[in-house]
Amino acid sequence: MNLITVWEQLRGLIRLTRWKEYVPFVIPLTILGALLAARPNDLLLDWRLLAVTLANILAVAYAFMINDIEDAPDDARDPARAARNPITTGEIGVRAGYAACRVVAAATLILYALGGVWTLGIGIATLLLSHLYSWRPVRLKAWPITDIVSHSLMLSGLLLLAGYFTYDTQPGIVWLVAASVTLISVYGQLYNQLRDFEMDKAAGLYNTAIILGENNTRRAMYLTIGLAGACLLAAIVQGVFPLWLGLVVLVAVPISMIFRPKTDMRGGQAVEISGGLQVQGLVIANLTIAAWLVYVLFKQLLVQFPF
Repeated sequence: MNLITVWEQLRGLIRLTRWKEYVPFVIPLTILGALLAARPNDLLLDWRLLAVTLANILAVAYAFMINDIEDAPDDARDPARAARNPITTGEIGVRAGYAACRVVAAATLILYALGGVWTLGIGIATLLLSHLYSWRPVRLKAWPITDIVSHSLMLSGLLLLAGYFTYDTQPGIVWLVAASVTLISVYGQLYNQLRDFEMDKAAGLYNTAIILGENNTRRAMYLTIGLAGACLLAAIVQGVFPLWLGLVVLVAVPISMIFRPKTDMRGGQAVEISGGLQVQGLVIANLTIAAWLVYVLFKQLLVQFPF
């Protein structure tokens, strides 16, 4: 095999991970979980946060990889999705794709284990859901309710909890934050199903959106956003977050207005008004969590190396 072929296959494997679609939310979710654990217990963040963050990234990469491998026959029906899927385009073969998945899964479990027993357990659950979500003999994504529950847990709730359980095992009111981010992911999955409604219907899927219909799916989307906001507000009232983060949010909102994309977070054409706001919401969340992390790390530095 010549170097050009090796490079083409490597490029295809990187495309198979679709890393651009999830790294911007996986990193802040993991860090948020760790910060929520460290704050009330006055714990120091350490190298385990990096290990678990990498584990979460690889776990989601596994979910996207197995999804594109299993969905290749369906993606071939749509030119845009076929062009995005390196299995469909022939850049890499199915066997090579599965082999890469096994490598990613092994590395993921090793990294989760560095976070402790609880984190490893959460990681195993995340990988299992990631596999069963797309694997055709089970294919949780093809069934109502299970598609929403599995998606929201593996791409949101469990990621935050992996970060949290690395440093503490008693979430308490942090469950409200976990519920909030999980409900936001529910919204995201309903939005994705609404965008792919006709294609999923043609593929014979019976997911939640197809059962509900387009209008009811829109209503369910906004209901979950409302519930997510209520859970987050309840957590804020109970003091889960430091009050000064409110000032960061006030600064982050106008900064987010610089970004006015006509696409949703996955880069597709926004199918309704909330799709165009997804990137702005992600910018606000990233700036807020980044400010909190910098503050905590600077505070730790002062404790360890006082002037």
